[in-house]
Amino acid sequence: MPRARALARALARAVDATARVALDGASMRATCARMPTKPNDARAVATARTRARAYSVGQMVHRDVPEDNSTMTWTFEASVRPKVDAILRRYPSNYKRSAMIPLLDLAQQQNKGHLTLAMMNHIADVLEVAPIRVYEVATFYSMFNRQKMGKLHVMVCGTTPCMLRGSREIEKALEEWMGVKKFETTACGTFTLGEMECMGCCVNAPMIAVADYRNGVEGYSYNYYEDLTPQTAVKVCEALKAGKSPRVGSQIRDKAEPIKGLTTLTGDPPGPFSRDLDQIKADVDAAAAAAAAAAAEKK
Repeated sequence: MPRARALARALARAVDATARVALDGASMRATCARMPTKPNDARAVATARTRARAYSVGQMVHRDVPEDNSTMTWTFEASVRPKVDAILRRYPSNYKRSAMIPLLDLAQQQNKGHLTLAMMNHIADVLEVAPIRVYEVATFYSMFNRQKMGKLHVMVCGTTPCMLRGSREIEKALEEWMGVKKFETTACGTFTLGEMECMGCCVNAPMIAVADYRNGVEGYSYNYYEDLTPQTAVKVCEALKAGKSPRVGSQIRDKAEPIKGLTTLTGDPPGPFSRDLDQIKADVDAAAAAAAAAAAEKK
C-alpha cells in the first residue's frame, strides 16, 4: 500500500506539471497573438514589460536603422590592427573563434560604446565563422551594448550585497543628478546610466563601474568605485564629467582593510623562512674539500 500511494502521488505531480506546461504554452501563444505588428508599438510593449529588468545589451533583436543596417560595412582602424593581430596570435589558427569575445570588446572600444551589425559581420569574417555565431555571443553577454551609449557608461551594481548597502539609493541619486532614468542616456551624450550584476567587490559594497569610451581604444578604461554613498557616487561622476580622475577603488579605506584600520599585522611582516643557497653551496664545497684532503693524507 505505501508503494501504491507513492506511485499515485508521483502520477499526480506529473499530471500537474503537464497541465502547467500546457497553460504556460497557451499563455505564451495568447501573448504573442496580442502583440502589435508595428515596430514602434512592439518596442513600446517591450519597454513596458521589461522596464524592471536589466537588459544591458539594449537590443536583443536587430532592426535596420539608417546608422546600423545590413548594407553597411566596417573594419578595424589601422591603428587597432596590431592589437587584433596580437589577440589572434594567442590562439591556434584552427581555433580562431576563441578570440571572439576579445575582438568584440576591442570593436566596441573603437566604436565608443556599442556594436553594430556591420561590426559583428566583420568579426565573423576575421574569425571565419558564420555571422550568427557572433550575434549569439554579442547578445548573450551584458558587457556588449547593441545601442549607442554615452561617453561614460555608469553601471550601478544591483546584486544583493550592494542593494542591502544602499545601491538603490545611489541609483536614484544618479538618476536625479543626470536627469535620466536607468538605461537612458543624457541629452548631452556624456552619461548612460545602467545596471550590472555582481562585480565581485561585495566586501566594499555598494559600488559602481564606469566604462570610459571618450578616447576610443587607446584611452579606454574600465574602473570600479567602491564604498559609495549617494553623495560620493555623484561626486565621482562630477569629477569624471570635469575631465578629472577620481580615486579608483574604495573611497574611504585602503583596498578592503577594516574601516577602523588594522588591528593586527601592523608592522612589517616577517619574511618566509628560506635557506641561504649560497651558504649551502659553500658548506658542500668545504665538506668536499675536507674529504678530499682527508683522503690525500691517508695515501
